[in-house]
Amino acid sequence: MKREELFLKRLKNFSISVIIFCRKIKHSREFLSIVNQMVRSATSIGANYTEAINSISEKEFRSKIYICKKEAEETKYWLEIIRQTLFSESEIDSLLQESKELCLIFQKITFTLNKKQNKQGNK
Repeated sequence: MKREELFLKRLKNFSISVIIFCRKIKHSREFLSIVNQMVRSATSIGANYTEAINSISEKEFRSKIYICKKEAEETKYWLEIIRQTLFSESEIDSLLQESKELCLIFQKITFTLNKKQNKQGNK
């Protein structure tokens, strides 16, 4: 299996885990929008990565990867909010850890893309 396919599977598993986790959250008025935002951002990571690996240009690839990074950061933010307000650390730590790792991966990708773009711009 290609590296991209393995990573996409990881992103899909993360999305599914977030959805399953969100089913445990009490559906109060104040947390409904947080849950909706978190599900949207978590599932958007994999959707945008799929678009990135199927992009037709480097510019489109870069754009989709930046979106992945932003969505991973947003998901981490919502997980931290929920952790501090609703759940004990042990119930959410694995999701929070995975979101942090995804943020680091996309940070590395965007750093590499920026470095490559800067080298091409200097030619």
